[in-house]
Amino acid sequence: MWDAEAPAFDEEPDHGLHDPVVRDAWRSLLRSLLPPIPSRVADLGCGTGSLSLLLAEDAHRVDGVDFSAEMVRRAQAKAGTFPGVTFAIGDASAPALPAATYDVVLCRHVLWALPSPATALSRWVDLLVPDGRMILVEGSWSTGAGLTGAETVALVEGAGLEATLQPLPDEAYWGGRIDDERYVVVGRRRA
Repeated sequence: MWDAEAPAFDEEPDHGLHDPVVRDAWRSLLRSLLPPIPSRVADLGCGTGSLSLLLAEDAHRVDGVDFSAEMVRRAQAKAGTFPGVTFAIGDASAPALPAATYDVVLCRHVLWALPSPATALSRWVDLLVPDGRMILVEGSWSTGAGLTGAETVALVEGAGLEATLQPLPDEAYWGGRIDDERYVVVGRRRA
């Protein structure tokens, strides 16, 4: 299904980040959430790599993983020879990435669609260095799909992390007005 979606995927303002206002909003948000540069980031369910490239432009080292071969192909084409970013075909819920090596696990609009979000989160926690953080951008959409902020917080806490919820209602992130719940949850190991 996602291979078929790939050609039009970047047409959504928050996917392609072509609009400078939307791009700047995401850059600002991510800068406020990520540790100091350079950090190592696993972008799980990276799609066409827009967020991966945004982070790589800030000198973070990013490994993007997506199940769709066509999404990965488009991400690689977008990245070209840009340094510090790689893309691989793989299962975002069980990525073939080295344990305890990532400062950040980033996932946008994927957790809700996984068959077992709790299992995926426990695997993702294993990717993190001891002071690493998980950044999950999710939503509960007007279509009835998705996860509420409270559900995502509960899942993150169930994985053994402290969770902080930040609503993202500003249309600058989405390229227009939204009528559903969109947010980011940041998970960190308990002190």
